Amino acid sequence: MRFSFSAEQDEFRTSLRRALEARSTTKDVRRLMATEQGFDPEGWKKLNQEMGLTAVLIPEAYGGAGFGYGELGIVLEEMGRNLLCAPFFSTAALATAAILNAGTEDQKKALLPAIAAGDVSATFAFSEDSGLNDAASVAMTATPSGSGYKLDGTKNFVLDGHTADLIVVLARKPGSKGEEGLSFFTVDGKAAGLDRRLLKTMDETRKLARLTFKGVDAKLLGAEGKAAAPFAKTLQQAIVCLANEMVGGAERLREDALDYVKMRMQFGRSIASFQTTKNKAADMLVDVEMAKSTAYYAAAALDEGDADLAAVASLSKAMAAEAYLQTAIHAVQMHGGIGFTWDNDTHLWFKRAKSSEILFGDANYHRELMMQAWA
Repeated sequence: MRFSFSAEQDEFRTSLRRALEARSTTKDVRRLMATEQGFDPEGWKKLNQEMGLTAVLIPEAYGGAGFGYGELGIVLEEMGRNLLCAPFFSTAALATAAILNAGTEDQKKALLPAIAAGDVSATFAFSEDSGLNDAASVAMTATPSGSGYKLDGTKNFVLDGHTADLIVVLARKPGSKGEEGLSFFTVDGKAAGLDRRLLKTMDETRKLARLTFKGVDAKLLGAEGKAAAPFAKTLQQAIVCLANEMVGGAERLREDALDYVKMRMQFGRSIASFQTTKNKAADMLVDVEMAKSTAYYAAAALDEGDADLAAVASLSKAMAAEAYLQTAIHAVQMHGGIGFTWDNDTHLWFKRAKSSEILFGDANYHRELMMQAWA
């Protein structure tokens, strides 16, 4: 997998691309991103029933397909290519990973089959008003109450948090600090005392929400006070997944820009023949191919338990973030004056590139983490 995909993986990609191109046209994207919900529940359920996408990472013992991050990366790359408006990343890459990393055997059997079937959408709420992605920044408290817990505090920038049926929440024991006293909890999306507010964002194709908890009933997920390690692992997996999604978007931008300059005529010839255009096209190709290599390698590292996973994961995010945004900039320029108009579709990927650049930390942040891991 580190050097090439198998024939089965290539066939999977081909069938998935065909399905997503039919279900996620730019017309569909524009229609869904304008809604508060951000996706079509019936269409989303039908896609899962036909292709079992949310089941990809879930082991067969819990009703899933039992594949790895190599296959999940393919799904995310194709979704990034088509800007699919659906709660897939939050459900399959965030919440599912958190449950697999932290949950007990009984909890996995109880929670994962419904996610695998596409009947339940889920998300993982960990970031707060600071926007940081580390354990030390968590201020939300979990207080024992009867057989469960009560959650108090705020989670911000939660992917699909306003619509998720199930929310995995990171909170701490009152009075604890740093990585101590951190635990995972599960909360019903319609629980009493939970206020969910959709945030206004630049990238309307990916919905973010602010969740306020006031004495919300919650169930412990996994061992109490032992969430620091599963949380770190979940974040590593998330950034690798995001890197694979980003290279799909970058490749789509590159292809669309090349198609346009080949068609656009100026001074009696295609603008693709101009040296400046050729330079941009070459830069885009190099950037995207390098980002693909690191993203694919990181997915393989996850499946193989590579000892350098922490560094490789951060490298993949840094490379993909810069390649996606720079490709988007080149694509806008190659389209000329119409490149950033509302009627032209390029701005949809440009905004996704910008939002993805800072999601879970930007390139500078991850290069610092990479150097710390290799120090």
